[in-house]
Amino acid sequence: MQTYEAGKYDVIVVGAGHAGSEAALASARLGAKTLLLTMNLEMVAFMPCNPSIGGPAKGVVVREIDALGGQMGINIDATQIQMRLLNTSKGPAVQALRAQADKQAYAQTMKQTLEDTENLDLEQGMAVRLHLEEGEVKGVISETGALYRSEAVILTAGTSSRGKIIIGELSYSSGPNNTLPSVQLSEHLLEMGIELARFKTGTPPRIHSDSVNYEVTEEQPGDTEPIHFSYISKDEDFNQENVSCWLTHTNQGTHEIIQDNLHRAPMFSGMVEGVGARYCPSIEDKIVRFSDKPRHQIFIEPEGLNTKEMYVQGLSTSLPEDVQLDALHSIAGLENAKLMRPGYAIEYDVVIPHQLQLTLELKDYPGLFTAGQMNGTSGYEEAAGQGLIAGINAALKVQGKEPFILRRDEAYIGVMIDDLVTKGTTEPYRLLTSRAEYRLLLRHDNADLRLTEKGREIGLVDDARFNHYEEKVAQIDEEMKRLSKIRLTPNTEGIDEYFERVNSTPLKDGILASDLLKRPEIRYHDLIQLVPREEGNVRRDVGEQVETQIKYQGYINKANRKVEKMASMESKQIPQDIDWDKVDNLATEARDRLKLINPTTLGQASRVSGVNPADIAILSVYLSQPYSQIPRIKQGA
Repeated sequence: MQTYEAGKYDVIVVGAGHAGSEAALASARLGAKTLLLTMNLEMVAFMPCNPSIGGPAKGVVVREIDALGGQMGINIDATQIQMRLLNTSKGPAVQALRAQADKQAYAQTMKQTLEDTENLDLEQGMAVRLHLEEGEVKGVISETGALYRSEAVILTAGTSSRGKIIIGELSYSSGPNNTLPSVQLSEHLLEMGIELARFKTGTPPRIHSDSVNYEVTEEQPGDTEPIHFSYISKDEDFNQENVSCWLTHTNQGTHEIIQDNLHRAPMFSGMVEGVGARYCPSIEDKIVRFSDKPRHQIFIEPEGLNTKEMYVQGLSTSLPEDVQLDALHSIAGLENAKLMRPGYAIEYDVVIPHQLQLTLELKDYPGLFTAGQMNGTSGYEEAAGQGLIAGINAALKVQGKEPFILRRDEAYIGVMIDDLVTKGTTEPYRLLTSRAEYRLLLRHDNADLRLTEKGREIGLVDDARFNHYEEKVAQIDEEMKRLSKIRLTPNTEGIDEYFERVNSTPLKDGILASDLLKRPEIRYHDLIQLVPREEGNVRRDVGEQVETQIKYQGYINKANRKVEKMASMESKQIPQDIDWDKVDNLATEARDRLKLINPTTLGQASRVSGVNPADIAILSVYLSQPYSQIPRIKQGA
């Protein structure tokens, strides 16, 4: 291919989905001259699947992105049409926000943010090859022959990577939503020796809102009190539109229609080769795997304020279009549903993540990073979290600075990346609260307390956000100290009426306000009426944080002790040129897995699949030797 010089950058990001957008913004905001190259400028930060952001674990990731100085939280707050706090009847470790997005507004707002960002060029073009110099990635080449040089490249091609759409017996090469697929880039990665796998995801049909009989469905409204993903969003800017979703269910008739047509289902006929997501199965998969269930939930979700399209959440499918229609029409409320877009499955390439470092840079190709669904994850939130980390580390690498890595006890983002790199994934990876052993520490309400100072140190958190954060920290500290000094007695004015109202045991003796707040039925916003502040109430998020820290102090302390116990293992570095064949007495499986992953710390080695405690004990002994005596691979070997 004849090439021509098209420009020189510090960092090039390929693909402008949720991973690419965060990566480009992080890189540019850190002062790196950045190019964001995308096949279609109309698809920037587009939501080809569900029109929502957040949910259990995922919502915490959005808050972590925000705390570090990323954009997703700000963007969804500005474009949401419904917001809900989930799992309010459960503990804070599993609570999370979820928002319905105006799909078009979300994409347009993110595109405008990218266009307005200094150091960032947004350009339409298809990358087909990487430009290599002496084994290092030094840029990309587009299909028109444009050579863009750079010191680092981040690939975030997502489901476009040799994408193939499947509907019944029909299959064709395509990216999501009938966009162009990225075929040549995948082929080039294979030429480079990069290991790829095939995964599958899918979407449900979209229907016309006027064709739904809402009277036989259950309304699912959003919360009316202002809540936000971003810690700097203001209550007065909260969108009061609050468009409802609607709940219905499949039934025996629906299941019979699907069962009678399983021979036409691509995932059972052999047409689908990619591995699908276990935690987001298609309706035909659910019918087969959970045959004892008489019904499954179906949520009818609006795609925006200026469209009639409704997303049929829970009915993801690649069945033939006529079967999709029959299934839809068998569901209460959808008897006369008009199909606007059929559901489909999409197969795509992923980079097998054991090839990555924790920075998301490929081990064998310095300067090349990958992020998002290209690394085997599912979901916009997981993609955006990886994009942010890849963008940070690409910029830091170019600037000659130390890499940025989040530990498992610091963030869900750290859990996700460690899981991918250390454990790998054989299916589209989805973040779950159960994946985080320190989930009580990784709550949605304290992401700023965990990460804002880290974002400030990197350079992504500006003065306004940091001042807002410092004010919050000071108020929390002040209010917790105040409550620990105030003593309530049986004679405190209004206390008997309050205890009766909340069904709490009356006092027999004096008690500190902070100790009273430890009772499950006592809430900070009620307690403050008994012990008002002279200078006025604190911010709502401050009150929530005070309550959580006091109520769960014992559990939080216990979790912190576990973190401290693991700290020595996490800090014990393993030389990256260690000769695993010379570490005697390791089990064969452990040796093979350690050679494949090449963990950086003893803690990471302990999480590698196939490595047992006896292997870790042996490795610990080797690492306790003087550094010079640890067996190393000889240069050139």
